[in-house]
Amino acid sequence: MFNKLLPRNVHNIERVVRVLVGIGIVSMAFVGPETPWAYLGIVPIVTGLIGTCPLYTVCGFGTCAMNKKA
Repeated sequence: MFNKLLPRNVHNIERVVRVLVGIGIVSMAFVGPETPWAYLGIVPIVTGLIGTCPLYTVCGFGTCAMNKKA
């Protein structure tokens, strides 16, 4: 059901990178500058975990091979 709403358009390697970068950004909310802007790191974590990027969907872009029906 969820896959019909937002198709998978993020490659597995990019998913791992997104999660790691997101964790790094969120950690800045606790160490470093301690700014609330660091909570924006939740966005790449979520998109990495679910494997879809809504912005990619809107732009018609993807980094993984999408199943195209002929």
